[in-house]
Amino acid sequence: MLALVAAGCGSSSSGGKPDLVVSAASSLKDAFNQYAQQFPEAKVRASFAGSDDLAAQIEQGVKPDLFASANTKLPDELFQKGLVQKPVVFAGNRLVIAVPASGGKVSSLADLAKPGVNIAMGSDSVPVGIYTRKVLAGLPGDQSAKLLANVRSNEPDVAGVVGKVAQGAVDAGFVYITDVDATDGKLKAIELPASLQPQVAYGIAIVKGAKHPKQAQAFIDGLLHGAGQQALKAAGFDPPPPAGT
Repeated sequence: MLALVAAGCGSSSSGGKPDLVVSAASSLKDAFNQYAQQFPEAKVRASFAGSDDLAAQIEQGVKPDLFASANTKLPDELFQKGLVQKPVVFAGNRLVIAVPASGGKVSSLADLAKPGVNIAMGSDSVPVGIYTRKVLAGLPGDQSAKLLANVRSNEPDVAGVVGKVAQGAVDAGFVYITDVDATDGKLKAIELPASLQPQVAYGIAIVKGAKHPKQAQAFIDGLLHGAGQQALKAAGFDPPPPAGT
C-alpha cells in the first residue's frame, strides 16, 4: 500500500507552487520528507513503497514527476524502455541486520542460521531483498541454506521488514542502516562483514511526460549538492558510490 505524504506548507501562501509528485523507495521516507520542507520550487507530494512496485506503476502508465529507487537497476530499465530520462545516482546506503535494541537471539550473522531463529527479509523483486540475497550467495552453502530455512517473511518493501522486527514478529531482519537509525533507538544494527557488504546505490530519474520537469530537475540538483544532500546525510545515507565500483 502506498503512503501518500503531502510535505511542505499547505497554506494559501504556497498556492502558486506546482505539486511535484515523487515516487520513492520506502527507505527514503524520512530524508525526502525533511528535504521537501526545505524545497522552495514546489509543494512535494511523495508516495513511498517498494521500488519494484513503483517502477511497475510507471510501466502501467502512472506518471509521477520523479522516480527514486533503492537501486540503479530499476531506473536504468525504465530508461532503456524510454519511460524516464537518464537516471542519476544520488546516494549510497549500507545493508545491516536489524534486531531489537533490548537484545534477543541474534548478535551476529552466524546466529541467523541457528535453529529457532525467525528472520524477515525483502522479497526477491525489491532492492533490499536483492541485496540480501547477494549477501547469502557469499555464505557457505550450508550456512545459507540454514538461514533461508529460518526466513518467516518476505516483505514487499524494507518498511515491512522493519515493522516485523519492531513488533517482535521476528528476531531479526535485513534492512538498511538508515532504517535502523530512523527507529529512534527501538532497533539496533549488527554490521555485516565488509567482504559480504553489497554496494547499495540509489538512482533517481525524471519521468517522461512529467508535468513539472524544471522543478523535478531542481529537486535532483538539491539531492546532489544542496538541502537534499544534507537531508540524506542527516538520515545516515552515504554519498553516491563512485561509478564503476
